[in-house]
Amino acid sequence: MLTEAGSGHPGGSLSATDILIALYFKILRHDPKNPKWPDRDRVVLSKGHGAPALYAALAHAGYFPISQLTTLRKLDSPLQGHPDMRRLPGLEASTGSLGQGLSIGIGMALAGRLDGKDYHTYVILSDGETNEGQTWEAASFAGHHKLDHLIAIMDYNKFQLDDAVKSIIDMEPVVDKWRAFGWHVFEIDGHDMELIITTLERAKGIQGKPIMIVAHTIKGKGVSFMENNNHYHGVAPTKEEAERALKELEGKG
Repeated sequence: MLTEAGSGHPGGSLSATDILIALYFKILRHDPKNPKWPDRDRVVLSKGHGAPALYAALAHAGYFPISQLTTLRKLDSPLQGHPDMRRLPGLEASTGSLGQGLSIGIGMALAGRLDGKDYHTYVILSDGETNEGQTWEAASFAGHHKLDHLIAIMDYNKFQLDDAVKSIIDMEPVVDKWRAFGWHVFEIDGHDMELIITTLERAKGIQGKPIMIVAHTIKGKGVSFMENNNHYHGVAPTKEEAERALKELEGKG
């Protein structure tokens, strides 16, 4: 997709892929044939630049034809560089301006409570966007109102656009910060599929607190020359690099 488009964000898409697969194929209550089903679970990809991974999950789940994936970032394609909920079924929020997704998810979770619904709202955050003040206003609000149908997942791959997160604004101790804001916190390996699924199931049973899952991930996961290489934050692979990457991901490298 990214090579065909000639642009996009491979590193942060690959770090979030396992999380998205666990959600769409094991955890979510959703119906691709009825994307606006009122009782569906909601997913907000706050780190909107990871859209290629979300689009792939949605296509393979049946929201739109898989063949459409290669139209990423092309004129008139609904698969824009960042999610646009007006253009594509299955998208719950238009995101990409980082730091806003948790606030959007809180609105959905609070609406569910007021409407007497039991759906869960999942928000996937980047670690870099937790540098933003709005994230912590949202964290405070959710903790105060005990929004226990809100599950946030931090894709903690340790990098952002310009450098390592710790070199921009070090967010450690991450777990302690979220607990201080009144959240129930899990800390996991974000590429251990069994653990991701088990933790998400446990999170649904937490009552009286919003839930944060700090998922330690690897930027560019699964592609040797992309892993922890921040060059591939926003640089699409060449045709040759894509062929090499696909072989590695298929276990043939």
